[in-house]
Amino acid sequence: MSKLTGWWRDRSSAGKVELYTRWSFHFFVLLEITTVGLAPLGSVPGDLSRAVGLSLFGIVCVQSVLCGVLSSRALDWVVERRARPVRLAAATLAVTAGASLAVLLLDGAGLTGPPQVTPTLLVGMACFTAGSVVLCLPRVRHMLYLAPGLAVAAAAGIALVGRSAGEAVGYGAAVLLSSFFLAAACGFSAWLVRTVRELDRSRELQAQLAVAEERLRFGRDLHDVMGRNLAVIALKSELAVQLARRERPEAVEQMIEVQRIARESQREVRDVVRGYRAADLAVELEGARGVLSAAGIDCRVELRERRPLPPAVQSALGWVVREATTNVLRHGEPRHCVIRLAAADAGADLVLTVENDGAVAVAAPDGRAPGSGLAGLRERLAAVEGTLEAGPVPGGRFRVRAQVPARCLAGGIGGRARGDGGRSDEDEEKEEGVRA
Repeated sequence: MSKLTGWWRDRSSAGKVELYTRWSFHFFVLLEITTVGLAPLGSVPGDLSRAVGLSLFGIVCVQSVLCGVLSSRALDWVVERRARPVRLAAATLAVTAGASLAVLLLDGAGLTGPPQVTPTLLVGMACFTAGSVVLCLPRVRHMLYLAPGLAVAAAAGIALVGRSAGEAVGYGAAVLLSSFFLAAACGFSAWLVRTVRELDRSRELQAQLAVAEERLRFGRDLHDVMGRNLAVIALKSELAVQLARRERPEAVEQMIEVQRIARESQREVRDVVRGYRAADLAVELEGARGVLSAAGIDCRVELRERRPLPPAVQSALGWVVREATTNVLRHGEPRHCVIRLAAADAGADLVLTVENDGAVAVAAPDGRAPGSGLAGLRERLAAVEGTLEAGPVPGGRFRVRAQVPARCLAGGIGGRARGDGGRSDEDEEKEEGVRA
């Protein structure tokens, strides 16, 4: 079933709106053929009238298909996939004008059958043409001129074939009302597609800007930490070289100072990276609620665990919330999301659950949900002896479940529970001393 519905569910909001609008315009082709093209068929017996009816039906079919092609090409122009189909729009207007003139001539010869056939053909072809041509117009005022222009052209054509002024005015009014209605509907649809596409593009741009801003912040912090120390190291190293060339014993002291500054720089860089990688659970929960709510998703956060958690556990669970929120925004079209942090009792394991609807999960061969993000979460949770489960659940929902053992919540966690993978600053300094 997911494969059958994936062509719709896997599309973005902008893609769904575009697909719905495009197929609505395709439906107009069938609608024109059934409501306008079938009017001259079977109205009057006789070989000549039947042949004329079939000819008029064929003319309407050609004109409606041409309008459908123009609508599709114009929608591609609206979403910036191709150039504006000006020639095709001019050809559609010319075909419609020629078909309307042919209908008037046949009606003057008494070959079109009942009196309602001619108005149906003229008004129908004019309004569907207006709905297609309006998609090619770049400005609103040009769209407003389209319906009056078609009405004036229809009234002039009626007058040219020798009809009365009252009949010409009646045809012009009918074309004006019908063309204005369909042109307004199609013009609004094009505006909606363009607006939703721009909003979707703005959303992607906002995410890219957020990533770029975070990279700039990290680069600025790293520059502030390393810039001064590297300058001092360069100066002291140059001084040590000069002293060594003069065989001065102070060169050793300068190199010892360089070594001290280098180790201090390493420690400061680790602090910056550790702060960059750390995730506070409370901050991440509030951030998830705000981001999902801004995206139009009903997000409910349920906190049933009030015990103070060790920093390593908070960091690991904070990363789970962050990654799960990203997956909710990227995959599917969710409407509701629940983030729950709870434990069965005071001595039970701590469980964090992120569950949302409207997501299509593709299982990996080993039964786990694919993606490098979830693999990284499993590694972070392993540092606090936690586990992670992710996958679809009954009811068309997707659930991410992280569990941390109760023995790791009291703060008595060994080296594995450290947020940096279990290695302390002292351990790293010892290793550096051994390497030195």
